[in-house]
Amino acid sequence: MKDITYDVRIYKTEVYKGARVTTHTVRWKTAGKSWKRPFRNAAQADTFRGELQAAARKGEAFSLITGEPVSWNRAEKTETSWYDFTVAYVDMKWKRASAGYRRDIARALTAATPAMLESNRGKPSDREIRKALTRWVFNTKDRGSHPSEYGPVIEWLKRNALPVSTLGEAAIVRSVLDTATSKLTGKPAAASTARRNRAILFNALEYAVELKLLNANPIRGLKWQAPKNSHEVNRDCAVNPDQARKLLAAVKAQKRSGPRLVAFFAILYFAGLRPEEAMGLRKANVILPALEWNKETDEWEEPSDAWGELRFRKASPDVGKEWTDEGTQREERQLKHRAEGDSRTVPCPPELVKILRAHMDAFPPTKDGLLFAGVNGGDLPTITYRRAWDRARAAVLTKTEYSSPLGKRIYDLRHACLSTWSPFQPGGAGQRRYGRPGLR
Repeated sequence: MKDITYDVRIYKTEVYKGARVTTHTVRWKTAGKSWKRPFRNAAQADTFRGELQAAARKGEAFSLITGEPVSWNRAEKTETSWYDFTVAYVDMKWKRASAGYRRDIARALTAATPAMLESNRGKPSDREIRKALTRWVFNTKDRGSHPSEYGPVIEWLKRNALPVSTLGEAAIVRSVLDTATSKLTGKPAAASTARRNRAILFNALEYAVELKLLNANPIRGLKWQAPKNSHEVNRDCAVNPDQARKLLAAVKAQKRSGPRLVAFFAILYFAGLRPEEAMGLRKANVILPALEWNKETDEWEEPSDAWGELRFRKASPDVGKEWTDEGTQREERQLKHRAEGDSRTVPCPPELVKILRAHMDAFPPTKDGLLFAGVNGGDLPTITYRRAWDRARAAVLTKTEYSSPLGKRIYDLRHACLSTWSPFQPGGAGQRRYGRPGLR
């Protein structure tokens, strides 16, 4: 038979002490071809090596396909690697997952993968590995379109991925979970990131059980304390009403896109919308009060104390075109924390009513009714309004305030809105009229 040999050499077990775990690797050759099998436990490595030696002393034939004694019949038990398993998991989830969740899965598995690599020999840079995994390996749509320079990186990952069965060892599972819920520096990740990554990893290993790659989900047996997540708004981030209006004026003064961005920021501040909700607003979502006829000026005028409403059921988060089926930068989907088709109604105070009416007069909605678009048409780029907001902060705030968390994130305008909805702050009348609207 051409696929067997009796030429076998078994070497001393190699021990590699890494920063997190120690790897014991059994190495042997069959007809000059090298083989290796990593273990996290010295006793397991010694047992496996002893079994190889026993088979060789008995004069058993070794397979050139698996490198193991033919009597073991291991060809039918070929181990599934972490690389192959995670790719299969991503493909299984892809069709029904939202674009944002597809990205979250890729990031979580990328974070966990370093703990499932057996060797550092010939290892590409950490940056190359993360880019290859996140952008192509864990992206069903684009997996085969990676640049040629990333081909060797992906091949190295395939060769050095540990078998999924090694997750039966508690030390390895602990290492994978710790790696997935930590930053690159080794420090704990943000509470929301840690919780999300653990949930994705847990779900992935449930799939491994379903495929019979594992007898049980090993994460179930681990004691893991979820990081505490604060639900309080950081007061240091919230701008006051005077600062908010000065910032809006600073945005308006910017050329070319500034004037068309005022209403976008105003909706976040006065109505508490999320940025992705504001980006998805259309003319039909905005219900403004009727203008009143002023007999003295003989003109239609905005009522001074008239409230409007924003009624919407869609959001357009910026997830990146590599994650959407249509290749668009944004994905239109249901509102956060709501089922498909559920809507939300938000009160629109008089000041915001005036800003929105002026915006629609100066910048008519697009053909499909979108309120906010780029200067040259199309979607309003996220980078455009982020830069505009940063310039406004630099123009209005002191150096100390600018370097602080005060209004640093655009999302902080939504947090600042909460204070205006207090019955003891400006905007309290709107709260009494509509009830406590909340920020959900």
